[in-house]
Order: sequence, then structure tokens, then C-alpha cells
Amino acid sequence: MKKQDNVVILDHVLIKHKIAILRDEKTSMKQFRELVEEITTLMIYESLKDGVPTVEIEVKTPLETCMQSVVKDDSIVVIPILRAGLGMVNGVHVLFPTAKVGHIGMYRNEETLEPITYYCKLPDGIEDKLVLVLDPMLATGGSACDAIELLKQRGCKNIKFMAIIGAPEGILRVAEAHPDVKIYVSTLDRELNENGYILPGLGDAGDRLFGTK
Repeated sequence: MKKQDNVVILDHVLIKHKIAILRDEKTSMKQFRELVEEITTLMIYESLKDGVPTVEIEVKTPLETCMQSVVKDDSIVVIPILRAGLGMVNGVHVLFPTAKVGHIGMYRNEETLEPITYYCKLPDGIEDKLVLVLDPMLATGGSACDAIELLKQRGCKNIKFMAIIGAPEGILRVAEAHPDVKIYVSTLDRELNENGYILPGLGDAGDRLFGTK
């Protein structure tokens, strides 16, 4: 895949281990859901280590007083792309339990493979926050591009997109359409098939998260 300055492939050994189990068709719905949350937490830890709004506060230890950096209150908003993105939300809340959650609902037209938006509910003041857009699979890139564009129309300027598995075609499409958005992907897969599914992938993430077909 052509290198893009705004794309980070995390490729962490612990994430690789968990993705190997995630891909397995024998993995249960319960375990699949737990793995998605665990991988998301590892992604958040890696991708936000130097990009979270902070403030300095005074802390009194048993020995003396010192200044410390803490995450700024009400500075992060999580936006899962429905429905599969919901599986990643708890993984963010492990580290940022007070992060507000908005929702963007999209489904894919199976003929054109393009997304259709059917729902959008965002927290007030989102334009001033760090916005994390979540979707386990970055396939064609259509949903990601449209979700990011919708957020920009609402005034959002600090946006990061996170996917567990990405196809080269989708990553490139989002990176070129939104060069100001940092894209974090745990694993880069080989390609899309003729139906727009990632290979080797893991099947339909939403179906495996929620037990639907």
C-alpha cells in the first residue's frame, strides 16, 4: 500500500495475538465481543499517548505538593459507526470512562457498496472536542469518509478514525479524502473481494458481535 502520512498501522504483538483469535470462525460471540473491547483499549493506549487534551493540577502527596498533568474534563467524544462500532465503545471507556458518546448510523447498499446514513445524534459542543470515530472494519472506506465529512460539517476539527482491520483500498480512500484526519488501524489485510469484504478479514463484525446474520 502507498505510504500515507496520516495513516498509522499499529502492528502490536499483543494486538496480533488477539486478532488471530478474533478471526477464527469458532470464536464465540461472547469471546468475540470481549476481544474487540480489549483490542480497542490497546489501540487507544497506543494512539492517544501524545494526543489527549491535558491540564496541569496541583496534587498533595503524603510528602509534598507537586504539579501533574491530567486529562481535561469533557474533552473527548466517542462516535461509533452503527452498528459494529458499538462493540468498540467499552474499550474506550476502560481508559476514558467519562467520554461522551454520539452515534452515526449507516448501512451499506449491497449493489453500489456505498453507505446510506439513517441516524445521527451528537453531544452538544462536539466541535471543541477530540472526536474518536470507531468502526471495526475499514473496507471500502465509504462509511468512514461520509461519517468524517458529516462531523466536519458539524464543526469538528480534531478527528481521529480507528479501525481494527483495514483493507488497502479503504485506508487509501479515507487518507486521501481526509488528509487532516489521523487514521489508526491495528492490522492491514490483503484486499477486498468482489463483494467489498476484507480478505482474509473476519466475516461481518456486526453479525459476530450481536449474533445476527
